[in-house]
Amino acid sequence: MENQGKALKLEEIITNLKNKDVNFFFFTLDTRGNPTAGVANIYEHVKVLTELGYKAHILHEHDDYKLHKDPKDGSMGLVDWLGEEYGELSHVSIQAQKFGIKPNDFIIIPEIFANVMNQVKDFPCKKIVLSQSPEYLLELLDIGRRWTVDYGFNDVITTSQKQADYIKRLFPTIKTHIVPVSIPEYFKPSEKPKIPMISILTRNGGDAAKMAKAFYLQYPLYKWVSFKELRGLSRKRFAEELGNSALAVWIDDMAGFGTFPLEAFECDTPVIGKMPNMIPEWMETTDDDGNATIKNNGVWTNTPHNIPELVAFFIKLWLEDNVPADLLAGMEDSKGYYTETAQRDKIETVYAQLVNNRVEEIEAIMEQQRLAVEANEAAVAATAEAEVDNKTETKED
Repeated sequence: MENQGKALKLEEIITNLKNKDVNFFFFTLDTRGNPTAGVANIYEHVKVLTELGYKAHILHEHDDYKLHKDPKDGSMGLVDWLGEEYGELSHVSIQAQKFGIKPNDFIIIPEIFANVMNQVKDFPCKKIVLSQSPEYLLELLDIGRRWTVDYGFNDVITTSQKQADYIKRLFPTIKTHIVPVSIPEYFKPSEKPKIPMISILTRNGGDAAKMAKAFYLQYPLYKWVSFKELRGLSRKRFAEELGNSALAVWIDDMAGFGTFPLEAFECDTPVIGKMPNMIPEWMETTDDDGNATIKNNGVWTNTPHNIPELVAFFIKLWLEDNVPADLLAGMEDSKGYYTETAQRDKIETVYAQLVNNRVEEIEAIMEQQRLAVEANEAAVAATAEAEVDNKTETKED
């Protein structure tokens, strides 16, 4: 990547920022065609920013970034699971080294890549962290290092206030900006009656298999109930299977926002899940005394070992058409908050604020330079005046 910082004057930088003549580079991991909620969210940011008139790019490490299906083995590329419109967005390869970074540009790095933050710390552009999973914050960060003072990342975009508060505890001086995720409109109830199938999503594929095996061992009478692991499906197929299912099971200790249960709610599919390490904002509320409590919008447990029992009990209620009304009401109350329109509005507001903040930073630099020039001129004038006084005194003597 080429440093073009010296080529622009400060006035030009401000003009470019105000005219949206800026580049947003989103560093993105190549998942090699494996569907990932975090990557999908990055693409949504790039898509919306592009539609708003900014120059937004997916920044990837190598030229062989897997956008399309592999013709040899038929494995998916990104467009196969996310959609063709996302493949048409601008993609920039670091390996190709065909782009430059200017002071009016922005580079956005996911929280896990502290090593990349270290590599770009001397870039003249604005540097921002995109944090979607609190469990990854410290993964590659060296002990004693900070995003702010060590790498120059003084802003972070995250998906919830709870994550923002946690980040503030680690990096007290950082500025936090919140852009929640969105649930696409194709996550919706099936037009047909639900079938005796349980959609399951886990962080580790082995957890899904263990849970299914435990269920069949404990409840062989329900051997006709099928489990469908949703890993590896296109997003629209994912939504379709979720809408068809009578129940969804979720196990993800490292979840930051917890998108899967929200997708299930939109499909009118109840969820049984293990509470993650950080309780999502949509799962939590406060009681009359102001104490935090868990919402009744799903069946939540603190251990995966009792999930088979909870699943069996739910299937019994479902077959009797006796799913608790308060559970269904809790699901309904949790729907409709994380729409694509709401996320788009938030993206527009947050990134416009980041651009305005960058303008103010450059203006502050200009003011410092002006004051330095004035101070220097005053010092020169004072020196000249002193020399004149000395000459006058010498003549009088």
